[in-house]
Amino acid sequence: MKTIAIIPAGGAGKRMGGGVSKQYLSLAGVPILVHTLRVFQCSSLIDEILLVVPEGDIPDVRRDLVQQYRISKVSLVLHGGRERQDSVRNALAHLRDEHEGIVIHDGVRPFVTGDLIERAVAGAREFGAVTLGVPIRDTVKAVDAEGGVVKTVSREGLWLTQTPQAFRKEVVLAAYARAEADGFYGTDDASLVERMGIPVRMIPGDGDNIKVTMPEDLVRGELILRRKGTSCRKVSPFTKRKMVGSKC
Repeated sequence: MKTIAIIPAGGAGKRMGGGVSKQYLSLAGVPILVHTLRVFQCSSLIDEILLVVPEGDIPDVRRDLVQQYRISKVSLVLHGGRERQDSVRNALAHLRDEHEGIVIHDGVRPFVTGDLIERAVAGAREFGAVTLGVPIRDTVKAVDAEGGVVKTVSREGLWLTQTPQAFRKEVVLAAYARAEADGFYGTDDASLVERMGIPVRMIPGDGDNIKVTMPEDLVRGELILRRKGTSCRKVSPFTKRKMVGSKC
């Protein structure tokens, strides 16, 4: 089974603040997106990568990320859509007959590991549709519009979803086609499969596999890298160019 990874990285980073999109911010002197791509580049289970970025960034990403960092498995750099789901749909339109397994992973989850990719790929082969996640450990409260606590929600059976999510090709294509026909937008790829009545299996993920969306996530990311013995002092040339004229 030939497996392709789709990496949507089209976010504008509004929640992060400043003028640099979050996927290009630097961790240990390397853009966040490159950290992510390197793991998929090194995985023997991934045959090809489709990378989705903002349309205006495509030339820079090809030259300064894909080529400079030698991410040779990236076969196409595609433009993103209005929503993440539109970006993934654009990538799915470029699948070929030999692509059987589809792994979808957020470009701003740089702490994915080869082991997590292996779990996702193996799960998709066995079950057809899987997502990684971790059990909720904090107490969960339901609140009303005024902020009043309505009730305490049982944590039993509640998980926080992560990526990668992985699917057999026919499953994810059918799910995306149905969502487009219905005008439905989900919060993740697995939700599109779920609404078709197709079972999705939850696979244990990793607490370090965070999505970098807020400034505090960068701080936590630096701590994760330092724990793994990586310095975070340098800023990549690509990130410096993106920061010209910004408030960062």
